[in-house]
Amino acid sequence: MNLSALGISPATVPAAMQARRYAVDPMQLLAACRVAWEQGGQLVALWASDDSDRGRGLTLHVVLRDADGLTLLEHPCPDAHTQYPDLAAIFPAAARMQRAAYDLAGLQAAAEDHRPWIRHASSPDDRFPLRRDFATSTQWPSGPEDYRFVKVEGDGVHEIAVGPVHAGIIEPGHFRLQVVGEKVLRLEERLGYTHKGIEKRFENMPIAEGCALAGRVSGDSTVTYAWAYAQAAEALTTTDVPPRATWLRALLLERERIASHLGDLGALGNDGGFAFGLAQFSRLREEVLRRNAGAFGHRLLMDRVVPGGVSCDVGDDDAMAMRAQCAYLTREIGVLRDIYDEHAGLQDRFRLCGIVTPALARTLGMTGMAARASGVAQDLRCDYPVAPYDKLAVRLITHNEGDVAARVAVRFDEVLESLRLVAVILDAMPAGDIAVPLRDAQAYRVAIGYVEGWRGPVLVALESGPGNRIRRCHPHDPSWQNWPVIEHAVIGNIVPDFPLINKSFNLSYSGHDL
Repeated sequence: MNLSALGISPATVPAAMQARRYAVDPMQLLAACRVAWEQGGQLVALWASDDSDRGRGLTLHVVLRDADGLTLLEHPCPDAHTQYPDLAAIFPAAARMQRAAYDLAGLQAAAEDHRPWIRHASSPDDRFPLRRDFATSTQWPSGPEDYRFVKVEGDGVHEIAVGPVHAGIIEPGHFRLQVVGEKVLRLEERLGYTHKGIEKRFENMPIAEGCALAGRVSGDSTVTYAWAYAQAAEALTTTDVPPRATWLRALLLERERIASHLGDLGALGNDGGFAFGLAQFSRLREEVLRRNAGAFGHRLLMDRVVPGGVSCDVGDDDAMAMRAQCAYLTREIGVLRDIYDEHAGLQDRFRLCGIVTPALARTLGMTGMAARASGVAQDLRCDYPVAPYDKLAVRLITHNEGDVAARVAVRFDEVLESLRLVAVILDAMPAGDIAVPLRDAQAYRVAIGYVEGWRGPVLVALESGPGNRIRRCHPHDPSWQNWPVIEHAVIGNIVPDFPLINKSFNLSYSGHDL
């Protein structure tokens, strides 16, 4: 995005794709966001950092995406009392990011909604975990929090509260449904209950070691986060990754995508009252995970992507076994897809359920797999292909219906495309080294990693400090954009369809708990 008309000059941000960096004042910040929106751009991430150790107060960071790549806007705020313009009127997804920026760093937007998003009375109102002077304490008073959920009033309206503790081993999330009879009038979510402290933990870690923590932001996307972090670390240090390592990273990423989509297809069948689907897709997913463990030493592929390359290689026997598995899975999934498509009861639950129209998807800034089911034709593997995706010709998969059935169809298509890609990657894998040492980083530089995971694009913004250590790291999950969309998708549906609609997105709770 060219912002020269606003009177500001860009600097280049080290990144795997084209990225520019601008220092902006409040008016320029608003103008830049409006220009991005008018040109079809999207808000990728928003966060705050404490730069008081460098005499700069607090800083707001906003990343935008358009056809030219990424734009990083940095708005310095001299003190904690400075408010920045509310961006939610331009990009609705900004609302919760702004609330989180205040909860963590104490930088507040000039917005109407100042309710805490991830604080949950876990610390005093004047203590902020990402401030440089923050110190944890076990002596802080704790008690119930008066969180003001929005009320819907009228004859016959009642309220159903779900969570945050659920009947299973999923992570905590609270859902407040306003209902007439069985029809949902409104849904309001509340997330961020576990307070993992990931962003604080990143501070002062050696850059070479931060990848392990990044890979645990959301465990079902460990390859995605680790690769995005590695991209940022390698850009910071101008480290060139061996070609074989990039192909191995793509292999790991596609196998992560396969396992996740298989798990979701089974769970969606189960939520639609078709337990046979859960049994069959669980079986197939288990076979993928066991092959991962045999070939790479970890079922979920944690710690296999590292800065400078990868920590594992693939042998000829394992490559042959994975090729055979791809052919086998393609046949099995084809049979199961026919069963799903021809099952009248299942299709009755899927079709016209949880609709997100293409227009609504674009208005709300929806992203990733769920957005492609609503006609948003975006995939980093196609739009900004990094090696080896620039040689793989990934097929971009979209559907326009925007309902549960469309999100199921995208999963079927994408898992089959990933199986094709795995076979191609194994056949075209170049020889050579799989890793190189990470070079030294210059202090106070910022770099960005950006990778399309199975759920959507993951961004990692990494800033170096003295001594090759992390000064600030912000990981951003696509669920930040998509959780608010569920509140719209569920309106007008019946209460029993809420779990099905929620599962059709399968967003990350963990990605909010930073």
